[in-house]
Amino acid sequence: MAQVIDNLKGNTAGVALHWWQRWPTWIGYATSLWCVVYGVLGLYWTLGGAGFPFGENDPGAVLSPLRNVPVAIGAPVVATLGLLGALVAIALARMWGHPLVQGLLRAFAWGMTGVLLLVIPDYRVLMAVAYAPLLLLGAPFGWPPGVTFFQAIPWPVLNQFICIVGGFAWGATALVNQRRAGGACIYCGRTAASATWTTPAAAARWGKWAVYVAVIVPLLYALTRYAWALGIPLGITEELLHKGQAAGMWLAGAGLATVAVGGAILTLGLIQPWGEVFPRWMLGLAGKRVPLGLAIVPASLVSVIVTSAGLMFVRIQFLGVTREIFGEGNWAAIAPELVWPVWGVALGAATLAYYYRRRGRCRHCGQL
Repeated sequence: MAQVIDNLKGNTAGVALHWWQRWPTWIGYATSLWCVVYGVLGLYWTLGGAGFPFGENDPGAVLSPLRNVPVAIGAPVVATLGLLGALVAIALARMWGHPLVQGLLRAFAWGMTGVLLLVIPDYRVLMAVAYAPLLLLGAPFGWPPGVTFFQAIPWPVLNQFICIVGGFAWGATALVNQRRAGGACIYCGRTAASATWTTPAAAARWGKWAVYVAVIVPLLYALTRYAWALGIPLGITEELLHKGQAAGMWLAGAGLATVAVGGAILTLGLIQPWGEVFPRWMLGLAGKRVPLGLAIVPASLVSVIVTSAGLMFVRIQFLGVTREIFGEGNWAAIAPELVWPVWGVALGAATLAYYYRRRGRCRHCGQL
């Protein structure tokens, strides 16, 4: 019985692990370090240091919910939350305090996760991820002309990526604490009475539908952008079509559409054999198992940035901003983006199902 309890708590005796496989044992401390660094930055900005990446110092944040945050208020908040968060992360990692206190700290951690992943990032993160391959491929040919990497992806946008890293760290910290509090294995989350929906067979069923949704939504977006690139005013007025053609917007849109189609194809891999075993045409890798992280890490990142970008478009649609930007009769300019949160959630669910299908027997608690 004692051995079973040790296993449920994540005992790793006799199991050789890489450092990244031991993440439940160190993630709370890593989160605390992230908070200390960001809190010190907040203190630096409070004292007049340059580089505050939000609000009035971010000219590209016209559609961000943080666009009106002044340095005098935002910087002290960042400093306070950062330094307070460092203590909370340690307390969660060490399981300090009464269970009620732990529950409150865990709620704080989940709240930080939501803010860092879904509130602070805006559509520019998605644009940066989508344009990065185009920038890298075009760099040897001088395209786009006169544009450097840091001009295309400035510091306020890079800061959003840093916040996303912090958001994932906070989410992992809260998850490990929640597993410990519930007597589950800190590595896989399973208990003796784990839910049936997490079994490989069940995950294969509901994960399939999540993949279908996560494929259809970006294809609908790509359809409109390809149509405009071909001169077809699908869902927009002739006036807006001609304006976009004159500015070269639709060629860029076609590039983004191609990235979206590529993402949809990769999403299919979450339920296809080639998503588990490298196909024959991949020299040097053919026949080898696809590492879990190779699929889960990028899919999780894309699910978050697509959801955050979609929530931004939903917000500005609710505020009536899109009508001011695009004018009347241009429903396709915003409609595909309004369902991006559905895309993001579906991709997250599909990724989770992929993990449940492939994780196998836990090396720590022994459960399947």
